Amino acid sequence: LQGAAVGGEGPGAWVFVPEHVQRRHVGLACGTLSAGLAAGILIGSLVAAIMKSHFSPAELADGAWRIPFLLGGIFGLVAVYLRRWLRETPVFAEMRERQALAAEMPVKAVLRDHLGGVLLAMAVSWILTAAIVVVMLMTPPLLAAQYAGLDASLANVVAILCLIVGCVIAGWCADRFGSGATLVGWSALLGASYWLMMSVVGQRPDQLMPLYALAGFAVGITGAIPAVAVKAFPAAVRFSGLSFSYNVAYAIFGGFTPIIVTTLMRWYPMSPAIYVVALSAMGVVIGLFLLRSPAGRRLAVMPS
Repeated sequence: LQGAAVGGEGPGAWVFVPEHVQRRHVGLACGTLSAGLAAGILIGSLVAAIMKSHFSPAELADGAWRIPFLLGGIFGLVAVYLRRWLRETPVFAEMRERQALAAEMPVKAVLRDHLGGVLLAMAVSWILTAAIVVVMLMTPPLLAAQYAGLDASLANVVAILCLIVGCVIAGWCADRFGSGATLVGWSALLGASYWLMMSVVGQRPDQLMPLYALAGFAVGITGAIPAVAVKAFPAAVRFSGLSFSYNVAYAIFGGFTPIIVTTLMRWYPMSPAIYVVALSAMGVVIGLFLLRSPAGRRLAVMPS
């Protein structure tokens, strides 16, 4: 149920916020929103650290583990309260006035008329899952298991802070230089920085903090990815198209990524880095497509 809620709220916010801003600020809007999502990960990490420092493992197992969930419930109630002041986006209001809303089930129209947009949104969502799931969530326990005594928890917090900054800058770059150029540059940075960190930290654990900070900044690509996905669909089916593509991609790739990476690490310790580099290369290819293809250039402007 929680996964279903996140799957609806994330894409809904990525559509809702950009439709409230001018077209030239869509990337920055998506980047700022993604930075807010990253801030939620940061709060979760800090709460977990505080819980571990204040409670013994026995106390946590006995019931203290419920405290973070209670805090999360409070945040949820606050969000429900704030929602009372939300209004439909100007884009949706204009469509409703022109009676231009989808006359049939939107997902049916998406799969029939916008399959290219679906494939594009699923591909960039796959990159997003690799960046968040592998680099930010899986890396600390993977490093701890591979190198005894190496604690990456503090470095992970610093990486999340850099991720928040990177999301905003990547979103701004998507507006300033275009989604294609931003995707090429940030994908290359993501693959190179994570490979460097995973290949160096075993011999130089003192370099973990700066290298993880750089990799976290590179994960800021997740601030530009929603802008690419949002621009792939016209307004009438934008929410349905983005939600379908993102959730299917995240369910498949996000669900199987930990299993695949953990299994491959038994034979080759650099498997997480190879996985991220491979998807970063795919991001470069997609970015070049957006730069060179006539269809890709049309995605530089958000369709109404």
